[in-house]
Amino acid sequence: MRDVAIVAFAQTRHTDHDTGVSEPELILPVIEEVKGRTGLRRFGFTCSGSCDYLAGAPFSFVSALDALGAWPPISESHVEMDGAWALYEAWVRLQHGDVDTALVYGFGKSSLGDLRSIMTLQLDPYYLAPLGLDQVSVAALQAAAVDADRAELDAIVRRSRAAGRDNPYALDLPEEIPGETAVEPLRTCDIAPVTDGAAAVVLAAGDAVADLCSRPAYIRGIAHRIEPHYLGMRDLTRSASAADAARAAGVGKGPVEVAELHTQFAHEEIILRRALELPAGTVVNPSGGPLAANPVMAAGLIRIGEAAGRIHDGTASRTVGHAAGGPCLQHNLVTVLEA
Repeated sequence: MRDVAIVAFAQTRHTDHDTGVSEPELILPVIEEVKGRTGLRRFGFTCSGSCDYLAGAPFSFVSALDALGAWPPISESHVEMDGAWALYEAWVRLQHGDVDTALVYGFGKSSLGDLRSIMTLQLDPYYLAPLGLDQVSVAALQAAAVDADRAELDAIVRRSRAAGRDNPYALDLPEEIPGETAVEPLRTCDIAPVTDGAAAVVLAAGDAVADLCSRPAYIRGIAHRIEPHYLGMRDLTRSASAADAARAAGVGKGPVEVAELHTQFAHEEIILRRALELPAGTVVNPSGGPLAANPVMAAGLIRIGEAAGRIHDGTASRTVGHAAGGPCLQHNLVTVLEA
């Protein structure tokens, strides 16, 4: 396998409302930022992650290419998923050996519609969708099954909000924790806020790595696993797919200083800590995580980018980035990064 590294990462200053910018305008600043950091103007491969349902328009990702400048023609692909899976495709593409750089980006404007209803469309159309369960109701089923301690959940929320206030890209959420219940047993503070945003990552392989970054974050392991979408066919108190992906990626083969987890609900951190078998000393979501800013279709890519950023700035030598998709942590991607 070729050594592939993350050599640049950028993200938008996320918002909890529609600022009126189009998707190409949302993406352009982060594309220009990673181009500036690497000095590259063109890439061997480009891959993006987004969801047309958020914009309510078919093939909305095609218009987003206006932010890239696709002439002369570029080699480009797209996944209807979080940008983390676009990163996985780009990593696979770089293994072919004929190109040495790849641009990956993810973006989403959740403020344009009712996210809780939109995400219901990913449920099984025969047995689950007709029940009228929305995204939060399904998560509440899992939270009730986990039977998490309220004090532990409050501690996760407080830590995430405090870290988010130190992160210039996260939302400016109040320090106090709202006590109102969304869907029992979830409180509103346990749920990731509606967020618009985008992120971009540059991957490099071969001799290009040293030329583009002084302290690259090498991808030493990456894997994703998925479980049945029908909730009655899996144990909601654990995440077998996250555990399998973590073993395949080699999380336990060394110390993990920082783990950025794609936790859209507070109780998911408890499940993922166990699934990834993270040591007690691992710092989880020092960026604030999705509870501080959750741009759908970019949040997972941001977790990997934030984990890489800890290596880029020298504050860590081995980190983990995690992304999730589907109801109740159905699909999980785990990336191990090393200096």
